[in-house]
Amino acid sequence: MRLILILFLLLTALGAWETLRHRRHRRRVPIRIHVNGSRGKSSVTRLIAAGLRAGGVRTLAKTTGSAARIIHTDGRETPVHRRGSPNIREQLGIFRQATREGAEAIVLECMAVRPDLQRVCEHQIVTATVGVITNVRPDHLEVMGPRLDDVAESLSGTVPRRAHLVTAERRFAPFLERKARRLGSGFTLADPGSVSREDLASFQYVEFADNLSLALAACERAGVSRERALAGMWHVAPDVGALVPRRYEIAGKRLEFINLFAANDPESTALVWEHLGLRKQPERAIALINIRADRMRRSKDLAPLFGRQVDAAWYMLIGEQTKVFAEILRRERVPRDKIVNLGGASAEAVWRTLVELAGDDTVVVGLGNIGGAGMALLEFMDRRQDAP
Repeated sequence: MRLILILFLLLTALGAWETLRHRRHRRRVPIRIHVNGSRGKSSVTRLIAAGLRAGGVRTLAKTTGSAARIIHTDGRETPVHRRGSPNIREQLGIFRQATREGAEAIVLECMAVRPDLQRVCEHQIVTATVGVITNVRPDHLEVMGPRLDDVAESLSGTVPRRAHLVTAERRFAPFLERKARRLGSGFTLADPGSVSREDLASFQYVEFADNLSLALAACERAGVSRERALAGMWHVAPDVGALVPRRYEIAGKRLEFINLFAANDPESTALVWEHLGLRKQPERAIALINIRADRMRRSKDLAPLFGRQVDAAWYMLIGEQTKVFAEILRRERVPRDKIVNLGGASAEAVWRTLVELAGDDTVVVGLGNIGGAGMALLEFMDRRQDAP
């Protein structure tokens, strides 16, 4: 019994010491920006960090999305190395890294999904001076749902106290503003109309007005002018999940690949398909759908889009349990002869089939999930020498 008591006291003392140490590190970083939301978190995190850096603010950032990265104060990137599963405690180490590098600002993508852990991330770890919520979409419904209202409630757990909240979410803006005011924080609804076509055209990948207007608003709250922040954002290194077109010329055919694997909820997928202009030109499109056995619900949620809002010349299935998903597509009345099942095929075999099916000018869009077969295909294409 005495040993148990001693161990309990030691653990309590250790926890108190770690809390005090973290608070000391946190105080040394005066600008703290916490980015949450359903979609676009990694892109917005990178945009804000680039904008602050362009404004002369020494900034460290960390993304959590498709491939977690630390973006150091000098702009270098290093992967986040983990022992075991992701854990929100790693954010404590990011603060220590920020203080070692003399960071004046830290931009963190929220890495929690569970509502209670989202609150812990904000109110015990980050305590943001500027909170960011990108949008509210029907994702992770098994944890944050089942309704969209529940998702909004969950994401609002990172609304900061006595600080400022910036969002591009219009539908739930009144709810988020009320939450911010109750916590003594200011509120800004970013205006995508303030972003011009020219502003977006200067990016090396497909960026969206919502993301850009949100990032610019966050930088302005942190004291960096729109002009200086925008100039820095144009040179940002895109996240692995960003819409960076890969263009190939093969056997007289032009083939463009768009990585949309990260937009794996129906609303985001339909919006981007429309943004790419493919609803009006389905004959140019190949929908490449990566299925993961542990993400089958996401795939099933996407299925009603195919043949309707996401119409394509071919529907190519890769990854796991593709036979099951092919049957789901047939029940959604997608023609059998448009479904190409390549479940379990190698990245090279998938690429060869894409080239065979492609017309003279084809757009291939990766959908569903990035893990497993999706990532393998991206790595294979990156190794090819055909792309300019």
